[in-house]
Amino acid sequence: MAEASDVHVGGGREEKGPEGSSPESVPPDTTISRTKLLDTTVDTFLQKLVAAGSYQRFTDCYKRFHQLQPEVTRRIYDKLVTQLQTSIREEVSDIKAEGNLEAVLNALDTIVEEGRGRKEPAWRPSGIPEKDLCSVTVPCLLRQRDALQRRLQRQEAENRQLADAVLAGRRQVQELQLQGQARWQAWQALHKGRKELVAVLKEPE
Repeated sequence: MAEASDVHVGGGREEKGPEGSSPESVPPDTTISRTKLLDTTVDTFLQKLVAAGSYQRFTDCYKRFHQLQPEVTRRIYDKLVTQLQTSIREEVSDIKAEGNLEAVLNALDTIVEEGRGRKEPAWRPSGIPEKDLCSVTVPCLLRQRDALQRRLQRQEAENRQLADAVLAGRRQVQELQLQGQARWQAWQALHKGRKELVAVLKEPE
């Protein structure tokens, strides 16, 4: 099982590195660390994502604007692609940090390397694969659940703050409206009193 899970370059299967390098740049039968393989997968995904959302397709969606402002369209596209790549890389980095993936993957590489030369069956704490798998995966899943709950609590707290700010703004607008109505009514009363005073002064004795 350990040998089947190793990742090798060669054997009739083509792989590309993070920078799009060819498989010939890596010696045959060289084991690639799972951390590097994950980074390579992310880089490959971003390359394919950018290729799928090419500049030509972008301009096809905004033909009229592209015809009027081609340079601005290009700058918008470049900024969009850069921000998208940065956002995805930051999200992947957060996931790796929360799950301690780099240490876990390196430990897995070490376990696989140590078990490469063993011929006896792999040791199991309980002898029951299902139970042993649960004993390893359940704590990891619980940690992920706790991390998601903390993130959800932070987001809910931010939403409550935004909702309170909106309500406060609405109350302030209502108060301003009431003040404006009161001033308008006071002005109308003053204007009416002035007209009545003028009328009285104009009456003949």
